Amino acid sequence: MALNIKPLADRVVVEPQAAETKTASGIYIPDTAKEKPQQGTVVAVGAGKKDHDMTVKEGDTVLYGKYAGTELKLEGKDYLIMKEDDIFAIV
Repeated sequence: MALNIKPLADRVVVEPQAAETKTASGIYIPDTAKEKPQQGTVVAVGAGKKDHDMTVKEGDTVLYGKYAGTELKLEGKDYLIMKEDDIFAIV
């Protein structure tokens, strides 16, 4: 994905996955009850710091904390920008 943003240092831009709209049993979840997704795809990665190389790369699917990152809207899509330390795992 070509994104017009380049994060600095150890920052990562993540596109969150869409929230579930239906439960496994088929019940639809209203917008007010949906949980914030905690999984997404990395779309941009900073260069890292002098003493810290970046572990994630563009295209990785990652798990992150529920309240991690700062929300931003670019080109009509929602993204999160966060430190690499806020990412728990690569799926």
